[in-house]
Amino acid sequence: MKKHVLIYGDVFVDYIAEDERNSSFNTYLGGATVNVAAGIARLGAPVSFITITGDDETSDFVRKELEKEGVDLTPSIVKPEKRVNGVYVHLTPEHDRVFSNYQNETPDMQVTANDLQRETFQQASILHICSGTMFHPTALETTRKAVDLARETETLVSFDANIRPLRWESEELCRETTVSFLTSADLVKLTEEELMFMMNTDTLDEGILRLSAFSIPVVLITQGDRGTLAIIHGEQFQILSPKAIPVDTTGAGDAFMAGILRQLHLDGYPKNTTEWQKVIRFGNQMGALCVTKAGALTAMPYADDLDDVSFE
Repeated sequence: MKKHVLIYGDVFVDYIAEDERNSSFNTYLGGATVNVAAGIARLGAPVSFITITGDDETSDFVRKELEKEGVDLTPSIVKPEKRVNGVYVHLTPEHDRVFSNYQNETPDMQVTANDLQRETFQQASILHICSGTMFHPTALETTRKAVDLARETETLVSFDANIRPLRWESEELCRETTVSFLTSADLVKLTEEELMFMMNTDTLDEGILRLSAFSIPVVLITQGDRGTLAIIHGEQFQILSPKAIPVDTTGAGDAFMAGILRQLHLDGYPKNTTEWQKVIRFGNQMGALCVTKAGALTAMPYADDLDDVSFE
């Protein structure tokens, strides 16, 4: 019996300005994989998280917040010297968010391939990864080992491209590395822009054509308020998103992914297109709920929110 969804990734602390003076900041959990992990837990599915933290006040804050969300940190690593990444987010007079600067005091202190436990993967229904740490050699090796363990234990591999070219030495290295994971993934989620970047093309249609060469069972191309373009075992169809009045689109893709993974864990792998449409419609709904609130993790829907929405 598979006990949990398993996520591997980095944790961030977002220091978000209280106002446009950008002189005082509130502290929040951040990072795509953190958002997805907490989002799954809020939707009532068990989730375990592989990451690394230290012994300082910030790391203690991170662990307490994740545990408060219901995220199991049993497979995570604690090394006293580790310092969690931080990012300062400034506000413009128009209240737009601007990522001002990153703090990473211990970039070379990562979860290693040897830290991974086979039993953790044996108990997982799904392994979810993204490219957020792949620019670091140790994290890249760990990610490849995690995927290998997932394949060996018949665990579904979910890959959110989550491209951030500025964190890489070059766009070409980013493209080459992220593309190398496509052949190992059972499910790939990406935006139109990420698809065209990875496939090195200027059009969506050409990107889809080139992506087809990788024979990925499930591809989910998120398109904002237009919904999701799905390619399921070669069959292509569109699932429209519910109408929502956006307050902040930050984290919508993570909420979508949390919805998808929650459904797959609780209901199992869909047997046909109709079942896939239901799963994707649920993911779209989670993304739509997320944009109606400010923030990323703070806007991730709870299971109780589902009582107030229609999925038809």
